[in-house]
Amino acid sequence: MTSRPPSARSSTVVPIRSLTRDHLADIEQHLLALEPHDRYLRFGYAANDEQIRRYVAQLNFERDELFGIFNRKLQLIAMAHLAFSVDPQLTTCAEFGVSVSKAARGRGYGGRLFERAATKARNEGVSQLFIHALSENTAMLKIARNAGAVIERAGSESEAHLWLPPADFDSRVTELVDEQVARTDYHLKAQARQFWSVLSVLQDIRQGVREARERARS
Repeated sequence: MTSRPPSARSSTVVPIRSLTRDHLADIEQHLLALEPHDRYLRFGYAANDEQIRRYVAQLNFERDELFGIFNRKLQLIAMAHLAFSVDPQLTTCAEFGVSVSKAARGRGYGGRLFERAATKARNEGVSQLFIHALSENTAMLKIARNAGAVIERAGSESEAHLWLPPADFDSRVTELVDEQVARTDYHLKAQARQFWSVLSVLQDIRQGVREARERARS
């Protein structure tokens, strides 16, 4: 029996772009900024700074997919890791993990990242998506439940699995459009950031010129 695909997309556009090795510093900064309890929920244990740095260093961008949401300052405020199975007998399985910065919660970013990851998984031939989470991680389990996943609880841990339908024309177009929108959004934010940076320098120069003139007149 196949579970229904992730819930219908909202009309509000949330640019989510693929992350590459060029974003390693952003990923590390985002994860290190998580509070101890949030690290515990994300990794299933109280990860310290060194363990997080080791996790980031071992990310496999050739095998897995990572997605991120950036704010106007180009700070990574939410990210997801879609890890494909390394077991030759489980090539149609993948695991999903997500983290959202404290200041960016309550906006549905976790659910949006799940939708993006599920679409990518379908297009890569994945038929079953897994989520391993602590039973107290109600936000993560809610995302899985809303997508139609079956959740099995075993003490302090829970496992959700969602059967994905095969890729189709819509899923492939959706992935292409989403990535293009996200890349365009990122470049526009980068250009805006560069503009304001240059403007700030010019203002400092003008202020310096004014002060020099006033000193010359006195």
